[in-house]
Amino acid sequence: MENQVIGPGPYRATKLWNETIRLFRGGMPLRRHWAHFRCYDCSFTGTEAVDYLHNLLRDNHNFGPEVTRYQTLQLLRKFLKAHVIEDVKGRHGTEDFEDNGHLYRFPTLSPLKSFPARPVIKDCSDLPRLIRWDDYEELPQQENFVPVKSAVLTSDLWNKRHSVAIGDVHECKLIRRKEITSKQVDHIWKSMTVAHLQRVLGLKTLDGVLNPAHVNGKHIVHNVFSVNKAGIVVLENKAEDMPYWVVTAMKCLANWPNGNESKQPVYPGFERDVLRTVADYYQRLKEPLLTFHLYEVFVNILSLLPVQEAASEALQVSCLLLPPPNRRRLQLLLRLMARVCQNPQLPPLNDTIATRTLMVQMFSQCVLGSADDMDLDELLATKLVTFMMEHHNTIFQVPAKLRCQVEEHLSHLKRAQIKYAGADTDFSASPAFYKQISRVECEEQRVIGTQTPLQQLLEGLIADKELPAKDKRKRLKQFQKSYPEVYHSRFPTEESKAAVIPEKTPRLKPNLMFFSIKKPFQPFQRSWSFRA
Repeated sequence: MENQVIGPGPYRATKLWNETIRLFRGGMPLRRHWAHFRCYDCSFTGTEAVDYLHNLLRDNHNFGPEVTRYQTLQLLRKFLKAHVIEDVKGRHGTEDFEDNGHLYRFPTLSPLKSFPARPVIKDCSDLPRLIRWDDYEELPQQENFVPVKSAVLTSDLWNKRHSVAIGDVHECKLIRRKEITSKQVDHIWKSMTVAHLQRVLGLKTLDGVLNPAHVNGKHIVHNVFSVNKAGIVVLENKAEDMPYWVVTAMKCLANWPNGNESKQPVYPGFERDVLRTVADYYQRLKEPLLTFHLYEVFVNILSLLPVQEAASEALQVSCLLLPPPNRRRLQLLLRLMARVCQNPQLPPLNDTIATRTLMVQMFSQCVLGSADDMDLDELLATKLVTFMMEHHNTIFQVPAKLRCQVEEHLSHLKRAQIKYAGADTDFSASPAFYKQISRVECEEQRVIGTQTPLQQLLEGLIADKELPAKDKRKRLKQFQKSYPEVYHSRFPTEESKAAVIPEKTPRLKPNLMFFSIKKPFQPFQRSWSFRA
């Protein structure tokens, strides 16, 4: 059967459930079995089903080799409950699937899950609007937004705004935007982080994946800046932090055998009791660490795991959306899991299960889970947590590209602007929504949009008969220096320039031979006068 990788998109968990049923029904070997002196065609035993489905899941890119036989058995029990399969007597739901010779079969029609109805989007964009230079303290509401009329750029207005180029600066004033508030900084981080996440996931929309209303800008800012030297989030409210005894237990395991700070007596099986203490704390949390609201976001990241760089960046952005207490608990947990798996001095923590498998099985459902208890939660959580544990040093770093974009935007908002007297049209007011274009298109629009008014300005300067020739040459020279492309397109040759620009009247240098008067040298004579 085709091993299809389910790409990112809304309700990916439901798509995976339906795809798994399709592969199982299409590939499971069926044959004749005898039970209690009766013959049952197109049937299979419980053990045969576990064997086949276990291999199917391990070879499937959506799940991977970390899937255990026990997890496969649990999934088949869900299949029986959902009437994906039934026993040969037609019973389902109340019976428990067993890994033995009991006979099962597929019903005539296998129910596939339907996708939940998507919420109606009121706005044309599901991304929060980015604050612009002309925004002020209170953010405008979308429902009260009035479209800005497009400004018509006339030659007069262009003369006023670009009078510097021709050396005639009229009255102007320097204006600065009001001081940016912390609320606006939070909003900028939120809008740019959500937009960055959408690009990393490769989605045209976040509809059905993430509701921006569930994203808190303060959480993002806190996760970026309030960290210690190790990059772990520091909480302002210590009441939200983990209990001291849990942190002590985690340090004990992470630094084994030198982590017993409390000097507790070490006995055989001590390390297993310490691990059980940590597991009890995490398993009693009311909500998975990645939260219910972000469930679809992290399930979509699963499709990016084959490309490590893309998956790591997506996790970096997504983990910024977590509440700081959740991010701190997750960081400490993943670091503990990685150290325990890499510590050769730590005794085995289970008699039958390898330490790595044990750690993933024990904590995966504490990390990822849905509010509706999706049927594939355990398998999806296993795959995601395995990747996060292996790359825990990377996924909690702030994406350099995102940080740079936010800092550039904040720097732009703090810049001053020159406003010329008479320039009543406000060109700083830009539309509420933007359409991303390529760099080439941007350059074309810039050239086309600025050269036409500049050409009109140059022609008006040439045709101005009241301007003295000296001043005209001076301003044309300044125009040439400021806009060389426009100037050279108008005057490609010296002949074309001489035809319209008055030349300087040559000034004759005085001949010293005609103006020098030679007088004989007379010594200085002082005259004296006396008054009676």
